[in-house]
Parts: sequence; structure tokens; C-alpha cells
Amino acid sequence: MPAVGDLRNRLLALADRSSEGHPDMCRLAAYRFDHSGSPDQLRGFLEAMCLAQDARVSRLPTPQKTLACRNLRAFSDAMPDDFDLRGASIGNLIITGSWLRHGRQLDPALREFTRMINARGTVRPVVEGDFHLAAALEDGSIVRCQHRITGKEAGAIAAPIRTIWITDDRQGGSALRPTIDDATSELIAGADLICYPPGSFYTSVLVNLLPKGVSTAIARATCHKVYLPGLGHDSEALGLGVFDAATRLVQTLEDGLQTRVHPSRLLDRVMVDTTRGEYASPVHAEPFQRLGIGLIDISLLSDDSAPLIDERLAIDGLLSLI
Repeated sequence: MPAVGDLRNRLLALADRSSEGHPDMCRLAAYRFDHSGSPDQLRGFLEAMCLAQDARVSRLPTPQKTLACRNLRAFSDAMPDDFDLRGASIGNLIITGSWLRHGRQLDPALREFTRMINARGTVRPVVEGDFHLAAALEDGSIVRCQHRITGKEAGAIAAPIRTIWITDDRQGGSALRPTIDDATSELIAGADLICYPPGSFYTSVLVNLLPKGVSTAIARATCHKVYLPGLGHDSEALGLGVFDAATRLVQTLEDGLQTRVHPSRLLDRVMVDTTRGEYASPVHAEPFQRLGIGLIDISLLSDDSAPLIDERLAIDGLLSLI
């Protein structure tokens, strides 16, 4: 099934926690079982939640409580006997149960979860399907599957990434370009602002630009398209400075177009903080200007957030472009 953790996180970030009942639902969705719990103990906790006998569930208003119990029951009934519940996110279990109840369709499950937490926005997967990632490194080697590319679970990659592709073969076979649906295309093309965000550069950012139709929809959009590079070490981005990453981003989008467009139709702003931010290499405006891309150098770090980006400063900077 599709991994739902990132989707849950995005929806919870958009949740309206001020309305009655929704803060409790958000707390339940963000709760994780204890990593040290025994299998029998954790199954007992899950069963109590299914029956609304756990305080986290019983305090919910009736509509959310009914749906939470129904979805947790659907998950519990389908759960393999050897399923490891240690550290399991209750929000993930609720979405998975909804996915099972809706005939293994993700869109209705996400819509239902959106209503349960009163999320103020739309969160969609770029494509829905059973795919894998593969990457070719500069040393000629091939790395298969996302968890081996990110360097978070299987150790850092040994050389810079030359290219990355989507495949339906776990062995890293031929590249596929699954096609986005019309609704996703229209959401992108009608955006008020497009932000290429911080995150693992290849597996969290570029991979979302690979499906067929993404580049075309971005080129159609009349809004600003902004790259907000992350700070700190990204094991996927060996040898990539901010300009190199921006160039790689534009090249990835150009590869998905049938008709060439000016680079600024795909990326027209890069937002950095050269005063306090620590980037892989010095950031200068001139190389960006030659591509028609503006460099926005503003305060993105606060005393509380350093050495990471302050989300409020970043949001203020992005919203100033709308």
C-alpha cells in the first residue's frame, strides 16, 4: 500500500486545532505506541481504542469517535498476526483503516481524514501506485530503493547522484513516468505559489517532479515558482551547492517537457539567508541571474531556530510573493 506517514504529517500541519473537538482528534492522530511495549500489551491498547475504551478515543466528539473506531477496527481486522505495533502512529493506522474500507483507494481515505481533523487545505499524492526508486551514482554504481538512497537507514551513498528514476522493478529496472491525473494537474497549474521545499533533495523533492504531466502543469502556472533550499547536511546532495541544486531541479523539469520553455517558467526565485545560513558552498546572485532566476536573500533563521530555518520567517517570505 502507499506509505501514508508523509501525507498524515502534511494534513496535521494544516489542521485547524482551534475548533471544538478537533484538537483531541489531532492529538490522537499524532500519538505513537511505545517503542518498548510488548506485542500483547500493544494489541490490548489497540483493541481498547477500537472499542472507545481508551481515554484518547472516548473523549472525542461522536462523529470523530465513530470514524476513528471504525477505521482502527478495519486496520485491526486486517493486521497480520506478526505485525509489529511498536512505535506505530495512530494517525497512520486510522488512514490505513479508511483506505481498506474504501476499497484500497487513497483519495477518499485522505478526504475522510481531512474532515476528521478539519485540515485547511488539500493534500494529495502526486501519483498513486506501487513504484520504487533507483539512482545512478557518478562512480557508475546503481542504488536501488529509497531507503538505500537517503542514507538514513542504510548508510550514506558513496558518490554523488547522477540521476534518479521511478521504476516498478525493485532491482532498479527501466525508468517509468507514471502520469498525474487531471485533478492534480489543475491544482498545480492553478496554484497561487509553487515552492520546491527543503527536504532530501532527490527522494523528497525531485522525485515528485518526475511523473508525466508535472512539468507541463508547472510551466502553465502563472505564479512564482520558488526554491527554498534546506540547511544542514543532506547526504543525498553530495557536491551540490544551491546553484547546482537549482540547475538540477530545472533540468529535471525540462526533461518532462515536450516543448522547451525559458527556465524562469519552471523556477524564477531562490530564497536563501546568506547572513546566517550555512550552505554547501557560497551563494552568489550572478549565476542565477544568467538563467533569469532572482535570488531573494532574506532573514530565514531566528535565534530560536538556528541553525535551521524558522518556519514563520519562511512563510512570511513566501507569502510576500503572492
